[in-house]
Amino acid sequence: MSHSRPLTGLELADALTLAAQQLHETSTTDGVLRTAVRLAVDLLPGAEYAGISAVERAAARECLAWSDELVRDADALDPDAPDADGVQPPYWDRLWNAPVVRIDDSASCEDGELSLSGLGLRSALALRLRADRRRLTALTLYSRKPRAFDDWAVRTGRLFTAHVSIALETVTMREQLTEAMRTRDLIGQATGILMERLNIDAEDAFDSLVRTSQRENVKLRDLARRIVGAMDRP
Repeated sequence: MSHSRPLTGLELADALTLAAQQLHETSTTDGVLRTAVRLAVDLLPGAEYAGISAVERAAARECLAWSDELVRDADALDPDAPDADGVQPPYWDRLWNAPVVRIDDSASCEDGELSLSGLGLRSALALRLRADRRRLTALTLYSRKPRAFDDWAVRTGRLFTAHVSIALETVTMREQLTEAMRTRDLIGQATGILMERLNIDAEDAFDSLVRTSQRENVKLRDLARRIVGAMDRP
């Protein structure tokens, strides 16, 4: 259950500290996203449902994590999809230029916001997590009550999303490092296979990998995986 009253400064600090610990205990991006959604409903004032979604310009929205199927239904609403010209719905369009977008009462709004009321979602608070020229990721909180998210909810939400963003950056770097190490090991194995098969040294074997990668327009790690996989097959 979300908090029915605003947390005091000390309570909020303690709650965010515990939230940060849980976020950083997760080892995958999906884990961070799922944990963030759960914590958002538990921690943020007014939140009954929460979801994290991503959208690329001129592309449909993709729900990455959700607290309830209702959140996925909200993401799948036709009016919330970009039109033929790639124009985003009202509040998503504003998120490209603003870190926070608040819908006080969807029943009095138009276009994509109005459709939220058809699901019984009267208010929403969208908080940007990441954004660049092509891709936007945001945490969106929903409530069945109008005007559920006040200024305190916005401030608390922004503090929370800062922790989520840091956790995402950390786990992303960890995953990239892990992938880099796996790629290095794969290339090393493939190089060793070519050395034995062609009776050449390590430098020539690696050069052969690079040339084949360029000639076939295949990533070096994929080529290495193919070579190693061929040796593993009986």
